[in-house]
Amino acid sequence: MVADEIVREESDTGVKEEILTEQYLTFIMADEEYGVDILAVQEIRGWDTATPIPNAPDHIMGVINLRGTIVPIIDLRRRFKLAPLAYGLTTVVVVLKIDTARGMRNMGVIVDAVSDVYDVPLQGIRKTGMGDNANARFIKGLVTINDSMVILLELEKLLTIED
Repeated sequence: MVADEIVREESDTGVKEEILTEQYLTFIMADEEYGVDILAVQEIRGWDTATPIPNAPDHIMGVINLRGTIVPIIDLRRRFKLAPLAYGLTTVVVVLKIDTARGMRNMGVIVDAVSDVYDVPLQGIRKTGMGDNANARFIKGLVTINDSMVILLELEKLLTIED
């Protein structure tokens, strides 16, 4: 479920090249920029309290009722074992719709702030090289945008309650 797009760029030789790209919504957490497939983004909303679920994992903050749909809310800082940060004015919930083994599923992720939307060239996505790191399974790859590294997330692996 990735927005494939062909971008035509003029090379140094003056020849127009077609470059296959994907669009990603990026957000900030702990001074790092992360990206998720723009087609998975259902909406972005300000942080509001969630109804806690007994015996849920620490990173599951609870659920919200989104126009009749119950949406689990995950704190990505806790999921990635980052230092906690008090929720503020820029804290948002990115509601995502993803295709899982159990079918389509809505999940919300709490992030520090939304950043931008980028067209990412497919050939620019690089693997992390951190195969044995616990969080590496959540990472699709890395890409450099405007001299900054952006971590692209693998939503189907990241947004599971089973952990």
